[in-house]
Amino acid sequence: MRILIVEDDAKTAAYLRKGLSEEGFIVDVAASGGDGLHLARSGPFDAVILDIMLPGMDGWEMLTTLRREGFTTPVVILSARDAVSDRVRGLELGADDYLIKPFAFTELVARLRTVLRRAPSRRNDMLQVSDLEIDMIAHKVTRAGQKLELTPKEFALLSLLARRRGQVLTRTVIAEQVWDMNFDSDTNVVDVHIRRLRAKIDDPFEKKLIRTVRGVGYALDEAQ
Repeated sequence: MRILIVEDDAKTAAYLRKGLSEEGFIVDVAASGGDGLHLARSGPFDAVILDIMLPGMDGWEMLTTLRREGFTTPVVILSARDAVSDRVRGLELGADDYLIKPFAFTELVARLRTVLRRAPSRRNDMLQVSDLEIDMIAHKVTRAGQKLELTPKEFALLSLLARRRGQVLTRTVIAEQVWDMNFDSDTNVVDVHIRRLRAKIDDPFEKKLIRTVRGVGYALDEAQ
């Protein structure tokens, strides 16, 4: 799932990005309300984590603009403004939740997953390819009814392949989407993680789902 963080404090933004990436989310960051609005419009995102005190366009204005333009993406406000009036204002403007700084990261993740679970316009919670099932909210994977234990990066990689099932994704696209990095031909991080993923979701089963297209990349489908 793709999350947009709109936060002008570089340390907080880096902390959130690292933590959410480790939880298996794909994360983009904007340091101002204007940049956040531009990214949100470019989407799609599954949720937005939004600070209020931002340079230029503040969080109130960005949230108001998104809702006025018809965006239903869940928004969690993360702000040091702790007055009841601020919390009420945020919810009235269309925020799905309001968390006060300083915050516990585990609580943020729990609240984020709650708003994702109840969001009516979110993408499918469950992805299925053959007998492989992926619960996008709970971050659980089963194949043939057997629970598979994946690392957050393996889950993010599998989710990307499943969302675009049947499509051949290049190593560059995978690296950008899962690791948020420009692909270096000397880096084998994608191939290493594909091998680890295959060991868990393909090797123990007769039907193989991950397909290699030599010289191009990888795909997840049933046509093996």
